[in-house]
Amino acid sequence: MSDVTPSDYVRSHREELVALTLDLLAIDTSNPPGDTREIADEIEQFLEPLSVDVARFAVDPAKPNVVVRVSGESDSTLLYNGHLDTVPFDADAWTHDPLGERVDDRVYGRGATDMKGAVASMLFAIRAFEAVDADPPVDLLFAFVSDEEVGGDAGLSALLEAGEIGADACVIGEPTCEAGRHSVTVADRGSTWLAIESVGEGAHGSRPALGVNAIDRLYDAVETLRERFGTERLEIDSDVALIVEESVEYYAPSMGDDVARDLFWYPSINLGVFAGGDAINSVPKSARAEVDVRLTAGVHTPDVLAEIRDCVADCEGVTIADASWSVGTAEAPDSPLVEAVASSAEEGTPDRIFRRSATGGGDAKKLRNAGIPTVEFAFGTDTAHTPDEYVPVDVLVDNAVVYTRIPARWRSQRDR
Repeated sequence: MSDVTPSDYVRSHREELVALTLDLLAIDTSNPPGDTREIADEIEQFLEPLSVDVARFAVDPAKPNVVVRVSGESDSTLLYNGHLDTVPFDADAWTHDPLGERVDDRVYGRGATDMKGAVASMLFAIRAFEAVDADPPVDLLFAFVSDEEVGGDAGLSALLEAGEIGADACVIGEPTCEAGRHSVTVADRGSTWLAIESVGEGAHGSRPALGVNAIDRLYDAVETLRERFGTERLEIDSDVALIVEESVEYYAPSMGDDVARDLFWYPSINLGVFAGGDAINSVPKSARAEVDVRLTAGVHTPDVLAEIRDCVADCEGVTIADASWSVGTAEAPDSPLVEAVASSAEEGTPDRIFRRSATGGGDAKKLRNAGIPTVEFAFGTDTAHTPDEYVPVDVLVDNAVVYTRIPARWRSQRDR
């Protein structure tokens, strides 16, 4: 084994990491349509010289997933997960090339921070272990997946359903920074998505008193939901409350302390879709709304949905036509995985690493619900989904360094 560590290798080969990132950015994987065949080819070509096991798995031929296995020194398995698709872009809104451009110490492009940059750092970590002839302290599994940006079924969900992912813990390379603050995301929020419908009685718009306005009924129902249910403080377990308090501290600089606190201690209710009526001069006899309710991890969503149904049932002419829900999930802030990721990240920055909840939920929730402890972590910028999205070169390097450090820290934490 060389005296050079994987971290040393990453730092001394930073230009090759930048080149890899630009190669990934040059391939348009906007979703929709989310075609990731070419970028999967690129990843396989990068890994071909290495003595690792690479397999492609696809339920949709246009949206393959690449699974990489690296043998380590123990039978514990640490999974790294990253998605290959990006949100679409309007090239006219960019001042730099959305398919990759380096300007001084920045790499621009759609996906630079969310999350082809982190994918490149993960791939480079694989190379770094082999380049210095160092076996990872645990088995490593990498899942580079499709279809994440639209919540589709061809990516991580397909791998889980097929039993292609067996791991003891997972790190997802989503950017976990905002306005210069860094964090490990250790929790997500539950959700209830409601389709609410109302019926009324039609009439001519010049004689509204002769009808019953379905839009008015539906909007009043949403307001009742906000006033009655949205002002009810949530009951949150003490262990999750610790995460909530750190989350409030993390988000307060960008949204204010009161808003951040209410975001987690109360349900958030967003009226996302509202439709009804046929003409301006008619009293509408039907209307439909779609409402997004979010709840802090640990709150039992089905119980809350029952309360929502009771609330809506009190509103005349209004019914819940459809409802889907998920329960928020969380990792203990002092768990081996969280400690390993946070301590590895802290070594690379003088700044504090918060241990906080996401405001939404995604692939981390799928993995936790599959029994795999999961966190999200990547240094980055808060330019995801915006024109001129970018990642600093130093961040690409720092992420790759952290990803090479985590396995040893995680094994050490587990052995305590």
